[in-house]
Amino acid sequence: MSTRRVPVIERIMGANDTQAADNRRIFDEHGVHVVNIMAAPGAGKTSLILETVRRLQGELRIGAIEGDVASTVDTDKVRAGGAPAVQINTGGGCHLDAKQVAQSLNEFPLDEVDLVFIENVGNLICPVGFALGEHTRVAISSVPEGDDKPYKYPKIYANVDALVINKIDLLPYLPFDLEAFQKLVRSLNPDIELFPVSCVTGEGMDAWTSWLQNLARAE
Repeated sequence: MSTRRVPVIERIMGANDTQAADNRRIFDEHGVHVVNIMAAPGAGKTSLILETVRRLQGELRIGAIEGDVASTVDTDKVRAGGAPAVQINTGGGCHLDAKQVAQSLNEFPLDEVDLVFIENVGNLICPVGFALGEHTRVAISSVPEGDDKPYKYPKIYANVDALVINKIDLLPYLPFDLEAFQKLVRSLNPDIELFPVSCVTGEGMDAWTSWLQNLARAE
């Protein structure tokens, strides 16, 4: 990387961090806990959000900010599931940034929710580098992706508060060593919370939703 580019990158990241701090202040003023969800495409981000909304209906008011390169597919699904949602389309960008989240808040009913999921763009590299103003960072890995991803993308596993291991109903059919995978993740992040779940069978979802309720109540 040329030395000329360093000040430019520093300015970009500094501006993003300033906006993220402003976003966080707004969330705190409304008493809303915000969870940034990051994962590869197809890991089950939207499915997890939908199942969480369904299970916590009447107990926790949940909304979502949906980030994608294009379309409103996931926003439409979340709204159909009974939760308020707004869409951010990056037009090719591989992650959300704090300014995009700030702009989305003009359309979002913060006074009507207790917990907000920010579903980041499907990517295991870029999203973890940009703060959005969130309180909690969660990554999702799914069984079909294989158990070698922490070797390939260690940064995301080392820099989140929790990891959801999704689609565990497929463990009998795929070569995924769950115990070794969890041990590897903990070697990168000893304090991480781990939630093996299936949105299809419901296995593990009680522990996940209880954890979220505790986070929201702490606000």
